[in-house]
Amino acid sequence: MTIKSIGLIAALALAGVACGTKEAPGPLEPTGTTGRVRFVNLINDPTRIPVNAILESVPFGVNLGYGATTPATLPSPSTANYSAILSGDRSIVLKKTADTSLTVATIAFTVAANTDYTVYATGGNGGTAVTNFITTDPNPVPTASQVEVVIINMSPSAGGLDVFVTAPNADLAAATPTATNLAYRAAAYIVLGPATYQVRAVPAGTAPAARSTSVVLTINSVALAGGTGRTIVIADRAAGGAPLVGFVLPDR
Repeated sequence: MTIKSIGLIAALALAGVACGTKEAPGPLEPTGTTGRVRFVNLINDPTRIPVNAILESVPFGVNLGYGATTPATLPSPSTANYSAILSGDRSIVLKKTADTSLTVATIAFTVAANTDYTVYATGGNGGTAVTNFITTDPNPVPTASQVEVVIINMSPSAGGLDVFVTAPNADLAAATPTATNLAYRAAAYIVLGPATYQVRAVPAGTAPAARSTSVVLTINSVALAGGTGRTIVIADRAAGGAPLVGFVLPDR
């Protein structure tokens, strides 16, 4: 992405974000209320990804593979977790990176003032239509001794899941689920202490004695620092279905 492109994004009010991005508004930025937006690519069709994300006719992310998110992938200094977007009706157009004449999907959404959103591109397995799912993200401010964590099930094939966030290699038979029967497109909001964790998931309702042999997802060495926020995304593999994969997105 060129410096010119980044400047155009600034002109659409993609500024004023936290997490290391410039806070001061630039001379080209319009005034008005803003919300914040990030995009996550969960398209289950390897023939149509990676994609370029175009927000209101301006490049928002380039060459986004499966699990990639933007604006976090933009060149420095624009590597924020969310981008500020003027309130109102907006759209993201996804183009296949290898052939930008091919529109993979168009996602329309509405931005409200002072509200954070995650826009997920989903579906596409077996040549089906690419769909989307949009969450409103509370993003509470954690204390220095807390980590605000969201666990979201974005796997259409997994069914309900019991999710465990534990010390590494803790005995699942004796553990209490961090999230119980987490359905597709459902989210659980939890607060943890700073530490390194292991995330594991089993089919909902699995008996304690059978959990260790029924794990369908493992994310090792999830280091969570105090005063931060994270979203743990559970998803199908890139081509759809099992084995499940997990992504940890920085929120703060």
